[in-house]
Amino acid sequence: MAVQSSFKNMVLCLLVICFVSSALLAVVYAVTKAPIEAAAAAKTNNAIAQVVPEFDGTPELSQINVAGTDYTYYKVSKDGAVAGYAIMAAATGFSGPVSLMVGVTADGIIYNTSVLSQSETPGLGAKCTEPAFADQFRNFNPAEKVLKVKKDGGDVDAITASTITSRAYTNAVQIAIDVYKAITTGAQPDAASGASVSANGSSEPENNGGQDNE
Repeated sequence: MAVQSSFKNMVLCLLVICFVSSALLAVVYAVTKAPIEAAAAAKTNNAIAQVVPEFDGTPELSQINVAGTDYTYYKVSKDGAVAGYAIMAAATGFSGPVSLMVGVTADGIIYNTSVLSQSETPGLGAKCTEPAFADQFRNFNPAEKVLKVKKDGGDVDAITASTITSRAYTNAVQIAIDVYKAITTGAQPDAASGASVSANGSSEPENNGGQDNE
């Protein structure tokens, strides 16, 4: 004899389905949580190792507020002395935030940079991850060079047809320098400069039919 359909039966079925689904999601979360966290930690540690000089021990995680925004950074040491800082900073590119890990030595030289995430146009802005663009920030001394693209009077060669992305990357590096100054001297950036007030940086207008250029 078939079970007659009723509102009570429908409710019970939905409850069972919800319970089973919740249990399955909880199991999946429990199984995948540790590997996801481990992968994220490995990515961060790899980025730190790429952007700072050789160091001893484990990087020291800290946060600092600069111009009203909290920034995460890692201090590394060698033979008991500070070797440098790996600073996380981001600025708005053409398609979204360009997030970097920027390594700054104890004496304020940009040792190296590494892209943590970006969603720029493939073949255009996404080239910010390539050595042809990124390597020009290696050993960059902001006391001797200007952290702006050449079109804006600086010393950074922009990616062809991707000035917006190039500016975002450069702005993120400038933010990291401002964070470094706040860490080491307590100095806060000049809000009038506009380059380092926000972790999201400044957004440039889109033009040329949606192309990532000007």
